Amino acid sequence: MRADRDWVFCCGMTRFRFAPIPAGLPATVPFTGPETLERRRGAPFRARLGANENGFGPSPKAVEAMARAAAEVWKYGDPDSHDLRHALAAHHGVAPENIMLGEGVDGLLGLLVRLMVAPGEAVVTSEGAYPTFKYHVAGFGGRLSKVSYRDDAEDPDALIAATRETGARLVYLANPDNPMGSWHEGARIEAMLDDLPEGSLLVLDEAYAEFAPVLAIPRIDPEDARVIRFRTFSKAYAMAGMRIGYAIGPAELIAGFDRIRNHFGISRTAQIGALAALEDQDWLGHVQAQTAAARARIAGIAADNGLSALPSATNFVTIDCGRDGAFARALLEALASEGIFVRMPGVAPLDRCIRVSCGPEAELSAFAEALPRALAALA
Repeated sequence: MRADRDWVFCCGMTRFRFAPIPAGLPATVPFTGPETLERRRGAPFRARLGANENGFGPSPKAVEAMARAAAEVWKYGDPDSHDLRHALAAHHGVAPENIMLGEGVDGLLGLLVRLMVAPGEAVVTSEGAYPTFKYHVAGFGGRLSKVSYRDDAEDPDALIAATRETGARLVYLANPDNPMGSWHEGARIEAMLDDLPEGSLLVLDEAYAEFAPVLAIPRIDPEDARVIRFRTFSKAYAMAGMRIGYAIGPAELIAGFDRIRNHFGISRTAQIGALAALEDQDWLGHVQAQTAAARARIAGIAADNGLSALPSATNFVTIDCGRDGAFARALLEALASEGIFVRMPGVAPLDRCIRVSCGPEAELSAFAEALPRALAALA
């Protein structure tokens, strides 16, 4: 009894005894939301360009479909997401059994870690890569092993070497990458699979795939037991607020999600909206063109201010500020004081950069006006 009490007090708790793994974790979240930042500053942002949301908006057909569905929000969503699952299978040329829907890629990553990683087992990722994956690994007691980026891109060779060294169950790679916007050709990902140790699983995050060149997308059999892929409706389909994403993988692995997932976690409205968005590929093409134009616009703004835009295959542009992380962080704060919400990578040497999401011209114009003032304030 005393041991329990001592354990409670050493964890800074006086009333509630958390389980050992969460008790040892900091009270944090992977990202601070723009709404939180607006409350702190006491004013809304003029330009919301930090969360890689798609400011060009969802398909009007998806909006209409969700509006029609609003009167029936009293209904739970289909726990099997049958219609959407089958439509996605047809879209990707796979079987419905190869598709699993979830509450965005974030939710599915958490389920995958819970399904595959026992406390203490190794997981490999890159230092500075998408932090939500690391958040889930820590939350379920996995042991993280991290490698460095190389030339502002995730390093497949280093990831494979770390996987061999640690015997990792999972190895995470985003292609295209967040936060740098870089990408590898699909053939490089295919070669990585050939080098993957037996018993390890590549977690291939393709959230930005719709913005990437065709050469960046690997040709992978959905039944390939070495990899599971993740896609989302949050980015190109502009439905981040509906929280809906999906995994593509071997049927046996996909069926495993049914053991632990929240079967009613995706709303009926989200399913209906995503299905309408998927069917409106013309709108997707419109968004892709708008995004490409916005990437060029952001690169031009950076150049006008003596900064360098990195090549991007996403709906954001990472801008090299040419200094260190302290300077980039100060610039981020100066832009926030101008009402411009952007973000930055979290670790050196990536943190010499800021990251600006593509958005409508009015918001990019606000960024263009604010950036020279923010830089001047730091001079």
